[in-house]
Amino acid sequence: MREALADFRERQRQAADGAGWTALPFFRDGAAERVCDAIDARLAAGAALVPPPQDVFAALTLTPLARVRVVVLGQDPYPSPGDAHGLAFSYVGGRRLPPSLKTILAECAADGASVAPGRGDLSGWARRGVLLLNTALTAEAGKAGAHLRLGWAQLADDAVAAVSAQRPRVAFLLWGDKARARAALVDRDKHLVLETGHPSPLNRRRDFPGCGHFARANAWLAAHGDEGVDWSVPGSA
Repeated sequence: MREALADFRERQRQAADGAGWTALPFFRDGAAERVCDAIDARLAAGAALVPPPQDVFAALTLTPLARVRVVVLGQDPYPSPGDAHGLAFSYVGGRRLPPSLKTILAECAADGASVAPGRGDLSGWARRGVLLLNTALTAEAGKAGAHLRLGWAQLADDAVAAVSAQRPRVAFLLWGDKARARAALVDRDKHLVLETGHPSPLNRRRDFPGCGHFARANAWLAAHGDEGVDWSVPGSA
């Protein structure tokens, strides 16, 4: 993971948008190195990392700080190898869509977006300014939540705070209690905060379906001079 971190730093240094993310405290106070060292220790012990190291920082790579228009927070990567690729909720596996993602895309389609059946790769959203950030960027094969306490949470906090402070207008879509806990980091005088329960079928309140977050975010962005996000998910990446 140290090599993946160094590569991410170098790509950020060379990026046209500047090293916005690597200016976060997480990357400046040694926290990133401590997390990577903990992961490397797990790898040395025989653990299998998901996603692969080259995809761990994909959310920050595909959505530079200077281009963030919408923030969606997830928890941690899908634990089956080949399913996750560094973007919250996004799925590139070959089986049925994960239930939470299926619910998200159904809501997206209900808000008028074109969503190809069975497709779960949300890279297009990320490239259009939707920060799809997990609160833990890694997990272990077959062990969901294995890295939730390694220190990744600081990165999620720093990223949300930086977007709130540095971007002029952003829609924060906070789904579930863990995401909603970060609402306090957002300046509501500048930004839109939409909250609801998690899209998981385990959410007994079932308050995600019908929330209209995709349409509401676009309406708010349009009202503030932004054309809104194209939420379509095409049949090929």
